[in-house]
Amino acid sequence: MQKTDHTFHYHQTFELESGKSLPGFQLRYTTLGRLNASRSNIVWVCHALTGNSDVTSWWSTLFTDDSPFNPNDHFIICVNMLGGCYGSTGPLSINPQTGKLFFHSFPTLTNRDVVKAFDLLREHLEFEKVHTLIGASLGGQQVLEWSISKPEVFEHIIVIATNAFHSPWGIAFNEAQRLAIEADPTWKENDERAGLNGIKAARAIGMLSYRHYTGFAQSQSERSAEVTEDFRAATYQRYQGEKLAKRFNAFTYWLLSKMMDSHNVGRGKESVEEALRAIRAKALVISIDTDILFPPEEQEFLAKHIPDASLKTLSSAYGHDGFLVEFETFKEIIKEFYKIPVSLSLSKTA
Repeated sequence: MQKTDHTFHYHQTFELESGKSLPGFQLRYTTLGRLNASRSNIVWVCHALTGNSDVTSWWSTLFTDDSPFNPNDHFIICVNMLGGCYGSTGPLSINPQTGKLFFHSFPTLTNRDVVKAFDLLREHLEFEKVHTLIGASLGGQQVLEWSISKPEVFEHIIVIATNAFHSPWGIAFNEAQRLAIEADPTWKENDERAGLNGIKAARAIGMLSYRHYTGFAQSQSERSAEVTEDFRAATYQRYQGEKLAKRFNAFTYWLLSKMMDSHNVGRGKESVEEALRAIRAKALVISIDTDILFPPEEQEFLAKHIPDASLKTLSSAYGHDGFLVEFETFKEIIKEFYKIPVSLSLSKTA
């Protein structure tokens, strides 16, 4: 099924939760599949921190013929979040008020700002209802915020390895990564490559929270006791830093990590619990048993306080990154949620 890239332009002043504003914005989004006549087959995906709108590049097997979200039967949409660096307005975009790139002047964003922008796109596309809203990690945080702010829109939500508010532990990991970026002497410059070495170190720090002891032991152990330097685990960390630096930038990484830190669905409300009770969608909450960044107790909390929620725990050696690896298990869990026989697609049973 052919995928198509689109760009949504919003030309009015966009007020942010911080009290600041953007002089308009654009969102890059990718669609896969076709809308049915009743527009009842929409699956909206929220990507993770360093993701993009092309779900086939990072979650491909969740959107295949044998998937619960078969693109022959579903209309799949994913949007590069506001602040991103894959076509949506972010720090390396041109500020129309100055004619120059934003760089450090780009305003702080929250998940509420992101889903507010998403909702403007939804209204533009005339989607009154969304069958399923799904996301993991930072994307899962956005699923929660959006389904709380617009409970009448979403029929089902699936949140994976995420939380109702970001923990001190998670904030500390993100701050350590930002300290690595700050230590790069180029970081203060207004240059697209500023903080390049800093983001390499930041990614190496981040990998320790995304993975797990067991996974590293399985994949990065030395094959010989004679090795005294250039350890596999060390070169792997360097590789991951280099890999991210080639496709991302320090400004966006900094901005989105701050966005994750500020996540708290209870902000401005009576409580976190009260906010979660506003969700009307039937919810599937998925944990990863080795996740040290978003540990299972955070998903247990979600399932306890979202009114119509079920909880499933996935066993993986990959820690938090299990949501990018354990595709076959995820497909079976989601099929069970929708009560889909292996040979049938969601649209034929919904």
